[in-house]
Amino acid sequence: MQRDRDRVLEPTTYEIVIRGRVSARVLLPMIDDFVLDRTDSGVTRLRGVVRDAAHLHGLVAHLGSVNAELVSITPLTGTTVTGTSFDPSTPSTPSTPSDRSPTS
Repeated sequence: MQRDRDRVLEPTTYEIVIRGRVSARVLLPMIDDFVLDRTDSGVTRLRGVVRDAAHLHGLVAHLGSVNAELVSITPLTGTTVTGTSFDPSTPSTPSTPSDRSPTS
């Protein structure tokens, strides 16, 4: 457990998935720190460096204050980060149920 807690204390690249196509206006406080990707499956993905636990909690608080529906928040391991960019050739970690096509 100690290892997981220590990881949040150092800068870590995260992927935050939000249900729906969230507007840039809603994400304005975060837009400089994250790469925004709106997918065809109806989710908005944000990837960027979270500096520490307080930063992560602030992001979650902001998203909650604008009623964004969080699907997942995932630390990305093995992702090359330069500034606030990420290496797009690195696949993201496991897909979430909302990424799959609904079955009838």
